[in-house]
Amino acid sequence: MSNPTAAMLVIGDEILSGRTRDANMHFLAGELTKVGIDLKEVRVVSDDGDAIVAAVQALSVAYDTVFTSGGIGPTHDDITADNVARAFDVHIDVREDARALLAAHYEARGWEINEARLRMARIPDGAALIDNPVSIAPGFTIENVHVMAGVPAIFQAMVATVLPTLTGGQPLVSRSVEIRRGEGDIAGPLAELAGRYPDLSIGSYPFQRDGVFGANIVIRGSDGAQVTAAMTELEAVFPS
Repeated sequence: MSNPTAAMLVIGDEILSGRTRDANMHFLAGELTKVGIDLKEVRVVSDDGDAIVAAVQALSVAYDTVFTSGGIGPTHDDITADNVARAFDVHIDVREDARALLAAHYEARGWEINEARLRMARIPDGAALIDNPVSIAPGFTIENVHVMAGVPAIFQAMVATVLPTLTGGQPLVSRSVEIRRGEGDIAGPLAELAGRYPDLSIGSYPFQRDGVFGANIVIRGSDGAQVTAAMTELEAVFPS
């Protein structure tokens, strides 16, 4: 039986402009691998409502689970929540349970819960809140889409909240080896190895370092014994 599938939607002009480097994809990929969910696609869109709607609709149909990152803060360009609601054709407004969380948090610090901060309590009808132990403002889950903050510490905390609710497949085992030969020398034996182990994922990631050509070979699979056997064969062909 194949593993459940997932996609990630990264939202924000700051990512596409290069002003901000996205760290959340790397983190999410690692966490999903641990629980046996295959991350199949990552899509990046700007702060454009129609682009967000189209991406959410497409990804939610194509994959078992979708994670979004970014655009749920208090400023005018935080438009993710409204457009996720639009993607599912549901009403959105400030919701009392989210407002209460924010009000208690800000009042305890002597801060005003102003109109901008209330934007973070806008939740689509029927959505379940995602706990945010870092800064209180919640994410939410609607159908199979988990809408989360872009700030890495908050994103990671929200992922930790969501993952236990998902059904994973077999966690993947991963092993790697560095082979200091050109890809032309490696390709043939690697293809033969992949043919003998069709259930494994075998990737080649070339490098050039200090005038030496080589590649990092990564073998992944849910059967640890198969991964070890394939790696042993590979190391026998290309001894270090």
